[in-house]
Amino acid sequence: MKVSIIGGGGRVGSCAASALQFGGIVNEIALVDVNLDVAEGEALDLLHGASLTSDQKIYAAGPETSADADIVCITAGLRRKPDESRLDLINRNVKLFRNILADLKQAGYRKDAIVFVVSNPVDVLTYLAMEELDLPPQQVIGLGTVLDTTRLRSMLAQRLDVPPSQTQVTIFGEHGDSMVPIWSHAQIAGLPLEKYPGVTPQLIAEIEKKTRGSGAEVIKKKGGAGYAVGVSIADVIHTIALDQHRILPVSSLQNGAYGIQGVCLSVPTIVGRGGAKQHIEVELWPKELTGLQRSGSVLRETIGKVLGG
Repeated sequence: MKVSIIGGGGRVGSCAASALQFGGIVNEIALVDVNLDVAEGEALDLLHGASLTSDQKIYAAGPETSADADIVCITAGLRRKPDESRLDLINRNVKLFRNILADLKQAGYRKDAIVFVVSNPVDVLTYLAMEELDLPPQQVIGLGTVLDTTRLRSMLAQRLDVPPSQTQVTIFGEHGDSMVPIWSHAQIAGLPLEKYPGVTPQLIAEIEKKTRGSGAEVIKKKGGAGYAVGVSIADVIHTIALDQHRILPVSSLQNGAYGIQGVCLSVPTIVGRGGAKQHIEVELWPKELTGLQRSGSVLRETIGKVLGG
């Protein structure tokens, strides 16, 4: 399977490439970037360790390389300027993303390809890609709250001193301020979270607050996220490559789940080779359902402002 990473010279794209290299599942990784020299440097750095990792083709190339990719992963994006409003940043990133989509359309892409959006605001840009590309909606997905979910699980596990892999709690909705942690179904090793020793409402509130601010904290301390988003991207790509039908909180077009339509956001989604195969509804606490529907409204309002739809 070939993966083309648009923005492969940046922090997120290169970390995704590294995670895919260590995963050893895809056999071809192409790094595409407006700065080809940087992309070539990242590809060389990865290639130099190939004898110790996996037998893969790893290289930098122009936009034309996406034409035969099985998965086109878009990570390119702009950072917020000092004193810039969130809406201004969104408008700048929408403009950049339209240019990326124009390059992709000019280069061509396979009709069975999966377009995987990571660039922020991921839910808005996933919707834009779904509208502008001639692909079935299920073949256009966004990273959504996959990263938020692993942050929440990992920090909860750290506080409770339990294995992160046995910590189950998921975030639905927007990858942003209106995200909704689903505590009603949270478990530790199959045990209900609220019954687990040491769990209190105060601890849950603290972990949720820390998760909401974790992205900003990483940006403040090291300039931007890399490792965690890289492995999150690889997890989704591996699920597609292996057609695993795993349930992940990726962002995709909603067609009625939880009463939400016409926006891309994260709900439990069966993911496989065809992309977002099916949305799953489970019973939520009333406040969770209200929060999720509010998240849909927030995104619909943002789409109206920046895309005019």
